[in-house]
Amino acid sequence: MSTVETGKFEPSTGTALNLGASGDAVTLPAGVTLKTNTIKDSGGNTIFTSDGSGTLSSVNSSLQGNMVFISSATASASATIDFTSGIDSTYDEYVFYLVNMSCSGNDASMGFQANAVGASGFNETITSTHFAALHTESDSTASLTYNTSADQAQGTGYQIMQWEQGGGASYPDMCISGELHIFAPSSTTYVKHFYSTFSSVNVSHGPTVPAALNSFTGGYINSALAMDEISFKYTSGTINAGTIYMYGIK
Repeated sequence: MSTVETGKFEPSTGTALNLGASGDAVTLPAGVTLKTNTIKDSGGNTIFTSDGSGTLSSVNSSLQGNMVFISSATASASATIDFTSGIDSTYDEYVFYLVNMSCSGNDASMGFQANAVGASGFNETITSTHFAALHTESDSTASLTYNTSADQAQGTGYQIMQWEQGGGASYPDMCISGELHIFAPSSTTYVKHFYSTFSSVNVSHGPTVPAALNSFTGGYINSALAMDEISFKYTSGTINAGTIYMYGIK
């Protein structure tokens, strides 16, 4: 095996530099770092491009898989977290992961709403269901309950996904985490189905009897208009902290 040692290979302007020939294996030894911003296959098709800071673009669909990260937003005493871009006909399903969301108040519930393309106000018409499983830390109560206070029948308010979270100065260590799935929001033929599931610390049984609460919500935005904006907020107080990640699924 031949060895060539040099500080730099540089082809003439506008020409390609080939390492090896067809059928050869070009190997980079362990510990070697290959630095470049664009990787292409032998046909000249871009596999991915980096901006030099680790953010990828032009990612080939064969590498993307079924779930693609779109964007995220981190709260800091925020009244709402709104996603006003990135929701279009590219994906058939959008998933929002809410991680360690905390509230400035106590007994607050997290909800979401949507805007149709060109609309404002986050007040689309929703019909939904909501039920939850609860178990107190003291083992005094365990229940599975349908919650009529969290469902809607052609309502236009924020759809509650999780019920009565502990927070604020009384419970600074309490938070919620969960996920919301919305299907085909860009459809101009069908209603927009959704479902969510959340885990939280519930304080409805009093400050000395917190409970694990697993909340389940499902329903539809009753509109054949395309939806392109989603908003999240608590029923009271602000979103102290937490991050929401938006993904698309084809």
